[in-house]
Amino acid sequence: MPLSTAQSLAWNLAKTLMTVIVLIRTDDGYAVMPWDEFDGNPAQVVHEYDPFPS
Repeated sequence: MPLSTAQSLAWNLAKTLMTVIVLIRTDDGYAVMPWDEFDGNPAQVVHEYDPFPS
């Protein structure tokens, strides 16, 4: 998916699920998933969306 769509989806999921969501770069574009389900290369992570304010 395009970057702008992935960013919007990632933030929406983080706020809805109240869990950390990561935006990763793939060969086909970008993808989003919960941090605890990501077991790939950390270099693929573009951004983490944390719904809990620091």
